[in-house]
Amino acid sequence: MRNIDDLEKNAIKFWPAEIAVQEKDISIIPKLIETQDKFISLLNISDANPFIWKQTLLATKSLSGNLFLKHLMVLADIGGETLMRLKKVLPLIFDEFLNFRWEGQNYSYKFQTLTAKESWSNKLLCVDGKGLGKEVSLNPVMEDVCMLLLFGGATTVNKELPVDISNKCVLGSMLGKTTELELFVKQRYIWVSRITGGATANTLGQLAQTYVKRYLEEKLPEWRINKDHLPNVSQNERTALSVDIVVKSPKGNYCAVEISFQVTTNSTIERKAGQAQSRQELLHTKGHKIAYVIDGAGNFARQSALKTICQYSDCTVSFRDNELDKLIEYIKRLDE
Repeated sequence: MRNIDDLEKNAIKFWPAEIAVQEKDISIIPKLIETQDKFISLLNISDANPFIWKQTLLATKSLSGNLFLKHLMVLADIGGETLMRLKKVLPLIFDEFLNFRWEGQNYSYKFQTLTAKESWSNKLLCVDGKGLGKEVSLNPVMEDVCMLLLFGGATTVNKELPVDISNKCVLGSMLGKTTELELFVKQRYIWVSRITGGATANTLGQLAQTYVKRYLEEKLPEWRINKDHLPNVSQNERTALSVDIVVKSPKGNYCAVEISFQVTTNSTIERKAGQAQSRQELLHTKGHKIAYVIDGAGNFARQSALKTICQYSDCTVSFRDNELDKLIEYIKRLDE
C-alpha cells in the first residue's frame, strides 16, 4: 500500500507545462465572454460599409486581430479543422473574389491568401491556445477568414456552397443592428458557456489520460496500450467494465490504469474511491491488476478517499515522470 504522505511529497499538485499549454485552448472562453461587449460595440459602429470593420479594429486597443477572429469563429461555429477543409475547395468556388450582397448593394472582396500553400490552421491564424496568449494584429490571412465568416453566406456566386458557408457565414448581416447583434452574441455565448463549462473538467481529464497513455507507449513499445474494455470483465451482466487505460503485456497479462488529476476538489476522487475495492477484487479474480495515477491539489484535499484508493490499488503513483517510471517498472514485472 502506497503511503499517502510519500505520494503527496512526490506529486505535482498543479497542471504541468505539457498540459498547461493545451489548457489554454479550454480557458479562452472566459476571455471571449469578458470581451464580448467590446466585440459587439465594434460591429455596431462598423455599419457604414462591409469593409469598415477592419478600420475600426485597427484603430482600437480593446481587441487584437486574433481575438476578434476567434470571436467570429466561435459565433459562426466554424473551427480550424473546418477552415482547413474549406480552404481546399474555396478556390473552385470563388476564384479570387468574394462577390456578395450587403444592404441591397453588391460588393467584391479580393482574397489575399486563398491560393497560398499554407492552410488556414488555428496555428497560422494565431487562434490556438498559444497564439491567443499574445495580441496579434490583423494580417492578410486573418482578414480573408474574417471576410469569409462575415459575408460568405451572402455571396452571389452561382455555384453550390458548402453548408458551413451558406448557413453559418452570415454574421455580416447584423452589422449595425444593435438589438439583433447583441441578442445573438449573448445567447450564443450562454450556449457555449454551458457546453464548455461542463466539458472543461472532462477535457482536462482527457488531457491527463492522453499524457499518461503516450508516456506508457513510449516506454513500453512492445506492449498494447489502449482504451479497450478489459476482456471477460463486466461491472454487471450487460455492461463491460470501463477503465481509463488498459495495458496488455506481450505475454497477455493485463493491468488497468485509472487516472485522476484534480486541481480543485470535486467528487471524482470519491467515486473512484467508492469503486476501488470492488474493482480490485473483480480484476484479481480474472488474474488482472489495477493501478492508479493520482495527482492534483484537489485530490490531496480528500485524504480519506486517497487512503481507500491506495489500499485497494496494486500500484499508486503521482503524475511526475519519475513516478510514472515506477508504474512502468511495476507493469514490466507482470511478465516476470
